[in-house]
Amino acid sequence: QVQLVESGGGLVQSGDSLTLSCSASGRTFMLYKGGWFRQDPGKEREFVASITWSGGSTTYRDSVKGRFTISTDNAKNTVYLQMNSLKPEDTAVYYCAAALYDGAGWAYWGQGTQVTVSS
Repeated sequence: QVQLVESGGGLVQSGDSLTLSCSASGRTFMLYKGGWFRQDPGKEREFVASITWSGGSTTYRDSVKGRFTISTDNAKNTVYLQMNSLKPEDTAVYYCAAALYDGAGWAYWGQGTQVTVSS
């Protein structure tokens, strides 16, 4: 099992920056990918960004490309999401997720952290 704990959400103004952190514990030696998803009330959860835990490959949704950066610190078993030039439409609960080398996909999720961007 893997446990994920997020931190770093908050209330910011449009154009501001925010960094989310997600610390993993448990079977961290099995970690393959780390990712961030977000969900607005009444909408489906959507993919934001992912990274192989070794840091070699990243993927972003189009609307955040050039503004968000996902990264890892393997020594701390932590994945980060640096968010710049935030927009009101980025407002959502952000969830960290982890996939292991077992082929089960995004099997582990954090509790979520609220990000609110005011205009």
